[in-house]
Amino acid sequence: MALIKWTPFLEPFEEMDNFFSNFPAKISGEKSGFFPAVDMYEKDNNLIVETELIGIEPEKVNISIENNILSIKGESEKKTEVDDKNYYRKEIKRGSFFRNIQLPTMVDGDSAEAITEGGVLKITIPKKSENKIKTIKIKNKK
Repeated sequence: MALIKWTPFLEPFEEMDNFFSNFPAKISGEKSGFFPAVDMYEKDNNLIVETELIGIEPEKVNISIENNILSIKGESEKKTEVDDKNYYRKEIKRGSFFRNIQLPTMVDGDSAEAITEGGVLKITIPKKSENKIKTIKIKNKK
C-alpha cells in the first residue's frame, strides 16, 4: 500500500482556483467555458497581447476594442461525444470563452491586427501618442 501525503491546506485552494478559472462562464450563465490566460507586453510602440487558443478555429474567435478594453471571445467545440468513459482526469477546456482586458495605455483600435501561429493568437495594437498638455495663457481684456 502506498502512502499518500496529507495536505489539508492545498485542497480548498485547489477548489477555489477551479472555481475562479471558470468564473466568467458562471456569471454569464454559460454551462461550460474557460478563461484563456494572456501575456501582454510592449514592443516598438505597439501593445502586444498573446493567448493560447490551441485547437480553436480563428473563424470562431471575435476580437474587439472599445473604451480601451480588449475583448476576446469564442468557442471551442468538442469533436467527439464521450459520455461512457470513466475519466481519471478531465483538464482539456471546452466550450465558450470570454476575456475582457483593460489596456494599460491608450491604443488605436482601428489599426489593430491579429494573427495565429502554432495555436497562439497574437494581437498587435498600436499605441496612441500621449496627449500633450497644452497651456493656455489668460488674456486680460481692458
